[in-house]
Amino acid sequence: MAKFLVKRIFMALLTVFLVATITFFLMNAVPGNPWLSEKTPPQSVIDALNAKYGLDKPLPEQYVMYIGNLLHGDFGTSIKMSKNRPVVDMITEKFPVSASLGIVAVAWATLLGIPLGCIAAYRRGKFIDSLLRVVTTLGVSLPSFVVATTLMVVFCGGIEALHFFPSSYSASNGIIGYILPCFCLGLYPMCYVARLTRSSMLDAINQEYIKTAYAKGLKTFPILFKHALRNALIPVITYLGPLTAFTLCGGFVVENVFNIPGLGKAFVQSITALDYPMIMGTAIFLATFIVFMNLIVDILYKVVDPRINLAKGAD
Repeated sequence: MAKFLVKRIFMALLTVFLVATITFFLMNAVPGNPWLSEKTPPQSVIDALNAKYGLDKPLPEQYVMYIGNLLHGDFGTSIKMSKNRPVVDMITEKFPVSASLGIVAVAWATLLGIPLGCIAAYRRGKFIDSLLRVVTTLGVSLPSFVVATTLMVVFCGGIEALHFFPSSYSASNGIIGYILPCFCLGLYPMCYVARLTRSSMLDAINQEYIKTAYAKGLKTFPILFKHALRNALIPVITYLGPLTAFTLCGGFVVENVFNIPGLGKAFVQSITALDYPMIMGTAIFLATFIVFMNLIVDILYKVVDPRINLAKGAD
């Protein structure tokens, strides 16, 4: 176990380093600079700004300086969105907003998607199975901006009789302000989890040990949700790891549509504004979070199925 953890931590650090390197050079390959706008300042001002933020140096030198600062925990300061404000402070401020929505979205998607998948597998070929397959296929196929925009039009003023929710997110709105954004964030994961669970359950319920459990006279509920589901959860857990990281860091489209001041919206704005430190900081934070969640997933494998030997993965 210790050897496995050491190897995974080393691979995690290498992955984050590669993400930082690739993001840095791709970001700087984008045409333009942060100072170009409708009112572009004189060239002398642009040169002074580039010198202030170190953008006048050769790209390899900028890269070495950034990695050096990164090793000391310095993500730099925002150069456009919130000038001279540390990127770490901006991430610390905006991530809890995204995480509060993401936790609710992942929770309802998981708690609803897994039982629906089990029901669809148990009632395979019946009406309820066909209905759930149609619904989940639609949920997986519809882009998030279509779902968000449709809900905004229907429930936020487009149809007066159904104007139940505020048109933009605000902490002062209480629970009602979470409903539409959390529904949009969780719809695709819920449908995908349901489809994944159904597929895994179909494999599990056809195994010999399930037939033996039926032959012993066990009831359907414990057979499905105790014996079959435990083995069927492995692919679901694999999917939920990176999904949780992405969702907690914010749905880029959903946060923009509902005007949520979270990390996802800030990331989109930083790309539009070419705010290099903010782009780098957010990308590295997301990559680190995904790597961490994948490590948690590997450990959960052992919890769900004790037969799995993590030590073999370290060889």
